[in-house]
This record gives sequence, C-alpha cells and structure tokens, in this order.
Amino acid sequence: MNFTRTEYPRPQFRREIWQNLNGLWEFCFDDEETGVAEKFFSKREPLGMSINVPFAYQCEASGIRSDELHEVMWYRRSFTLDRTLKGGNVLLHFNAVDYRADVWLNGKYVGGHEGGYTHFAFDVTKYLAKENILTVRVIDRYDPLQPRGKQYWKREPSRCWYVACSGIWQSVWLERTGRGHLEYALITPDIDTNSISIETLCAGQFDCLRTVVSYQGKTVGTFDFSATEQDGRYRIQLAEEDCIDEVHFWSPEMPNVYDIFFELLDGGEVVDRVAAYFAFRKISVLGDRILLNHAPLYQKLILDQGYWNGTDLTPPSAESLKQDILTAKSMGFNGARKHQKVEDPYFYYYADKLGFLVWGEMPSAYCYRTREVKQHSEQYLDVIRQLYNHPSVIVWVPLNESWGARKLLCDERQKSYARAMYYLTKSVDNTRLVSTNDGWENIEETDIVSIHDYAPDGTEWEQKYQWKNLPELFPMRRRLMGIGEFLTEKKPVMMTEYGGIAMQTKGVKQLHQERDGESWGYSVDDSQDKVLVRYESLNRGLYACSFAGFCYTQLTDVKQEVNGLLDGNHRPKFDAEEILRINDERNYRKE
Repeated sequence: MNFTRTEYPRPQFRREIWQNLNGLWEFCFDDEETGVAEKFFSKREPLGMSINVPFAYQCEASGIRSDELHEVMWYRRSFTLDRTLKGGNVLLHFNAVDYRADVWLNGKYVGGHEGGYTHFAFDVTKYLAKENILTVRVIDRYDPLQPRGKQYWKREPSRCWYVACSGIWQSVWLERTGRGHLEYALITPDIDTNSISIETLCAGQFDCLRTVVSYQGKTVGTFDFSATEQDGRYRIQLAEEDCIDEVHFWSPEMPNVYDIFFELLDGGEVVDRVAAYFAFRKISVLGDRILLNHAPLYQKLILDQGYWNGTDLTPPSAESLKQDILTAKSMGFNGARKHQKVEDPYFYYYADKLGFLVWGEMPSAYCYRTREVKQHSEQYLDVIRQLYNHPSVIVWVPLNESWGARKLLCDERQKSYARAMYYLTKSVDNTRLVSTNDGWENIEETDIVSIHDYAPDGTEWEQKYQWKNLPELFPMRRRLMGIGEFLTEKKPVMMTEYGGIAMQTKGVKQLHQERDGESWGYSVDDSQDKVLVRYESLNRGLYACSFAGFCYTQLTDVKQEVNGLLDGNHRPKFDAEEILRINDERNYRKE
C-alpha cells in the first residue's frame, strides 16, 4: 500500500501559498552520534537509506519498519523552491518531530525544537537558494523522563505500552508570507456578551491587523486594529442577526463555526493573510452537572489512542480521521478522550466541523524528577496553545493515573505539582474544564472527579459510586481521592475509563495474565454476543449512577491491546446499530 500525506497540513491556520515537503527523504541512524562532528548537514554523500516522511522508521509506511532501538537519526532531502514562494519570506513548518529536532538548510543551522507532539516553524528566507538541501537531526532517547505517552522506552511492548515512534511523524512544508507574519492568534469567544477576544503574536514588519468575520459565507464584520507591538490583544463585539436570534452556538448537534480571516498590513500593504475559524461555545459547571452553552451536557466519550496498523501514530490520511469520528458518532458517542497523544491537526478540524467533543490530554512522562517537571509543563503549555482555537476541545487532562507522579497519593511535593498544573492550565485557558489527574488519586483542585474502573460488570456501581462513598473508594485497587484530599462541594463525577472487553480469539488473555507482547483485554469473552451482553450490563450500572458522562475503552485495537470496537485497521468488529442501542440511556430507564 502506498502511504502519502499531500493535503494542506494545518487546516485551522491556513495560508494559500505553500509547498509540500513530505515524501521520500534520505535517512540514516547515527548510533555513534558522530553526525555533527562529521558535518552530515553539509556533506553531499548519500545517507544510505530512504524513508517516507511523515512516517516513523518503526512502522511499515516508512519503508523501513524496524523494531531496533536507535536514539539518533538523520534526514535529508533536496528540493527546488516553488516559484510561487519566491518574492516573499518563507516559513519552514514541522507539525511534529519526536523528540529533539535540529534543522540545517544548505549547511546553515536554522534552529532546534524539543517536544514530540507539537508544531514548530522557522523563518528560513535568508538560507534559501533556488536549489536547496534540508537536513534534520532527530534525537529520541529511550528515557522515561521524556513526555512520551504510550511509547514504551524498551524494545519489547508491555501491558498497555507500545512501540516507540521516533523522528518526523507529521507533515513538513513551506509557506510564503510577506515581510511580516502572524505566528498565532488565540481566539476566546464569550457567548454571554456575543464577543471574541484575540491574542496575537506577530513577527517582522507590520502596523495594522485586519480581521474579517463571516458566517456561512456572509460577512459579519470587518475590524481594523493598530498593531505596533509583537504581542497584541484585541476585542470584537458581534451584533445579533436580529432581535430574536442570537449568535449561532456550537454543539455536537449543531456544530456552527464562524470563519475569520486575518490580514497583517504594513503601510497599507497586506504582508500576511491567514484563514482560520472559531465557534461560540461555553463549557461550565453547575454543582455536579457539566453545562454546554448553559444547558446540561451528558458526555458519551470513546477512548481513542490514535494508532493504525501500518502507520502507528501517524494517520494514513486526513480522511481516516474523519471516518473515525463518523463511525464513533454512528455508535452513539458524542466525543472522544484522545488518550496520551496530541493528534494530527485534521482530527480536531473534523471534530470541530462534524460536532464531536474532545478531551485534550498531555502525553505522560514516567519518572518524577525536576527535569521531568520542566519538560512536561513547558510542552503542556505548547499543547494548550496549539489546540486553543478548537471548539471541540472542552477538557484538559495534564496527568493520567499518576503517571510521572507515582506517589501523588501521599507525596506533598507531587500533589503540589498536580495543583500547579491545574492552576497553570487556568492561567492560560480558563474557558475549559480540567481533569487534573484522570482516573484515581484525585486532588481537590480538579473540575471533574474522574474514575477508572475495569470491573467485569456494573451491578454494584449504583451503590458504590454514591457521592458520600467517594472518599473511601478504591477502584482498580487505587484510592479514588488522594490522602488528605476532600470533596467539600459537589462536583461532576465521570467514569472516564471502563469496559475494555476483548474477544477470546488466537490466545487473547486478560490483562496481567498475559506475557509481554501477548494480546489481551480487561475482560475477555468468547463471542460477539457475549461481548455485547457484558457491554450492556456495564452501561446498565453506569446509567444508574449520577455521573455527568462516561468514556468507554476503546475505539480501536492497539497493538497487543485488542479490546477495541474497531480492529487495528479501524474496521468495525460489531454492528454499529447494536452499539448505538447499548449507548442509548433510554434503554435503562426504570419503569
């Protein structure tokens, strides 16, 4: 199968003139770490192998498919600068490189970036020629202090950790701007005042920011602002269409979005033009309920780890992400918890456009040290900024199951870090909720009390998960609340992981009965019918509780973890209509 990624890579922040740099690159491993000293960035000798970018060397789509451990690798490709990019400034973009990237263009060092899950870019105008050689060195240590999500730091996979994903694993491209350009624009909508605030970061020469807001092709307003500083803050008031209808809110049922066009001007000349969008959407809490646009919201989420057979963490296409969302919606889910991964930009784009709620989760590191705290918190801020404008994203998850803070239960230092992550989130984004340490060992500073419980049935849940019992509960043999943490006022409670039912085929085991690399599920049944009966019994117990929602494990099989509703090729294993029926709360109402 021929794997290629040719679509424009960043649909939420789109420029018209661009050049794709995906495809075949030269490649080599540098196990002796001599490449810098030997000046791989300026030598013309072939690197020895080829790789299909943007796919990691560990997967089939890369053309290499190796499970060997290599921590340093080099990429190189030549390209002719497209004529449409000439005459302006040029930005070089990487959507994601895992983990440390250093970039040279025509033998000159351009810059570096650390963090495996976020976008970065450089202005490379002064380094460009007609014919160009782009070189990238990547360092990806097998280091548990490094934010890595589900990428295991050993060669053989274990439990729910899988193969590593090293190197360039999302798209690379060039864009043309003028002598000034917009680096980002963070848009904060306010449904209570029908207004938006905009925070911008600009570079180069500029003196004016023009914004044009439209809805379904009709211009709502054009606004010009004097822009004299690199960092800007602006506010736009939008009038209702008439005296009856307000602005058009976003929800899973009606995913209304507004287009917004940014023009950066210098002396009346447009030097940069970017197309983006936003939505009027408010997520809030009232007692133990979660509200969307001031109305009760019950979340029916599916855990989505974002792996594909053949391409691992890199989606095979933008269309594959759209199809996953449509399939999940057809089964009665209204959102996903994107687990331990920051996904390809098209996932959030289609979630916005199709009406699909998303929990944004920071990939974990696994060893509590000062270096881990620094890397984890800094990269988490980058994740928040990157996903900020997506209305589908309604909850942030900085920590999961105390990973990377294993003694959070009782260690005041690690509790302080969890609290700091809660307040750090709120300091840069107070428009979304925070599940501070999702699963168990919750602290007081959380907007949602989260539970992970992989019990084989839910018959005891109605009595077990009453509010008064929560401080003393031990789901999965882990204390639900941290020691000394109290629930002084009612908060929303959600079952954010449960289920994980697998079919007993080809030696599938239950978790902790399997050996490393063997297939497993949290519960195992020997037929589709029995899986569905168990699933229905779990949901019967779930709907009997006063939860604000749930997240079922999981959307797809992932490597050795074969408890998905879809297989590793993202093909349904069950009738979507049956899953839809099981997820429908009306089937569990008491007479």
